[in-house]
Amino acid sequence: MKKILFLPFFALFMFMSCQQEVVDVTAPTEAEALVANSELTSLMTSTSKMDGSKDNIIDNASCLSIELPVTVIVNNHEVTISTEEDYAKIEAYFNEFEDDNDFVNLIFPVTIVLSDFTEVVISNREELQQRILNCNGENEPDDDIECIDFQYPFSFSVYNTSFQVINVVTVENDRQLYHFIKRVREGEVFASINFPITMILADGTTQEVNNNEELQTTIDNAKDSCNEDDNNDYGDDDFTKERLDALLMSCPWVVNEMQRNQNSLNDSYREFVIVFKENNVVKVRNRMGDMLTGTWTTRVTDNGALIKLNFDTLVDFTLEWFVYDLAPGKIKLYQAGGNKIILNKNCDIVIDYTKERIESYLQECFWRVARLSVDGVDNEKDYIGTPLKFLPNNEVNIRVNGELVTGTYEVLVRNIGFILQITLDGRPNLKLEWLITFLEPGLIKLENQNNKMILERHCPNSDNDLNFVEDVLISSTWQVAKYDDGLVHVVDPTVNFYMYTIDFLESGRIKVTDPNFGVTSGSWLAYRNNGLFLGLQFSNDPPFNELTYRWRIVSVTQTRIELKDLGSSGTVERILVLEKK
Repeated sequence: MKKILFLPFFALFMFMSCQQEVVDVTAPTEAEALVANSELTSLMTSTSKMDGSKDNIIDNASCLSIELPVTVIVNNHEVTISTEEDYAKIEAYFNEFEDDNDFVNLIFPVTIVLSDFTEVVISNREELQQRILNCNGENEPDDDIECIDFQYPFSFSVYNTSFQVINVVTVENDRQLYHFIKRVREGEVFASINFPITMILADGTTQEVNNNEELQTTIDNAKDSCNEDDNNDYGDDDFTKERLDALLMSCPWVVNEMQRNQNSLNDSYREFVIVFKENNVVKVRNRMGDMLTGTWTTRVTDNGALIKLNFDTLVDFTLEWFVYDLAPGKIKLYQAGGNKIILNKNCDIVIDYTKERIESYLQECFWRVARLSVDGVDNEKDYIGTPLKFLPNNEVNIRVNGELVTGTYEVLVRNIGFILQITLDGRPNLKLEWLITFLEPGLIKLENQNNKMILERHCPNSDNDLNFVEDVLISSTWQVAKYDDGLVHVVDPTVNFYMYTIDFLESGRIKVTDPNFGVTSGSWLAYRNNGLFLGLQFSNDPPFNELTYRWRIVSVTQTRIELKDLGSSGTVERILVLEKK
């Protein structure tokens, strides 16, 4: 009997005592299992260590970091640092004058985070200085690896001493990975990585690895491949003009955030695509598909690197921007007066895409309606569990209650850009002409008048965890064992679901049989989106209408499935537990 658990990391410390169900499997080979005292686990530890160099401008120490928010005095100016982007404010004050003495003073107490993610409260400068003395000096070699990162989430299979799988543990950040590998190295757990996993290189590109040997080689080859920038300024401004130019021209860049004169311009410019070309030509594609052309130049000074953009029409971009941070796959630009641009590197974007390329994207997999706003009203709830499938013969299918509803689609070329025309009877919110405003493998964004739609790719049979969830759901009939809607009730709302039987059919239909043997239908879809989710859609009839939602999957066994509704703040608002009937 196989089991998958998607747990908060602190819950790992309890699994050895509370685990009941196990599955007999073939013992992992030496090549698969993580060896406690091995080069691979050492490399994984170094790669997942907390990198304290990002805030060296305020603490001059790469082995620790100051927890935000924090208030500092910069050249007699009081500055509140709430995010990493705010370090640029300090750099801006430093760059105001070339002949002054720059200084930063922290206002105590502060909390520091050590390289092993331990948090310590520091009451004064003397205590902080003692911690700093334990760190290596500016640009001295250290044992953390910053030139390669893990792409999260990924998972481990955890075995007991009889080589039985007792958990599949998902890690979602460096802190969780560091503590998990620490337990492996100390012999507390015996585990193997569930390959493939993806590594992020220093230039923002990714590399898939399929076994321990490949992972060790990939980290070993990459660990010294970049400048870790462990100096005591902010941002990677100690590079050459040639290096900066090559980075800019390596791939398209997508505007993630923009601000001019302290005013957010995200609504106007987010998802604009910038391509830096040779001969100082820069092209910008807006969300309507229009191409705008300008010029770009760079220069590197003692105070850092600058990029100068000039457009006849894009006046908000026309400025000489200070490069205040380079991270894998990201460039941050800043200029005094509350001006900044954050660009994300995306090598998958094709600026000059064609009708044929768009059709190819559409036909690759199913497409899940992740967002649908019609006249300002959210309508995506109507499409939970009902993905679209675009076929080569201009036929489009949508799964409703497990049954395929067939319509047609066509990609049209217009002066304003590319149009996706969808015709589906009974689905008026989709039966429209949609302007394609953003397209990359896995994501399509569309607009028309006051309507917006986002489609996310869903490829069945491409994810082992999803395959397991689907197999468990289909293999049995289920009942609601617990429903907690977060409200105070005299009677537990779970009783409303007693005597109902839920059957997940392979077609995507949910068959619900009531105590009087009446049958109603719904739709379901298990998918991944920064975690595993189960989309459930039922009719508007109680009690199951309350369960129409995209539920986060917390844990799955052959006999029990726990789901949670997480609010925007990450707090649990509802809990749904299904048990095998």
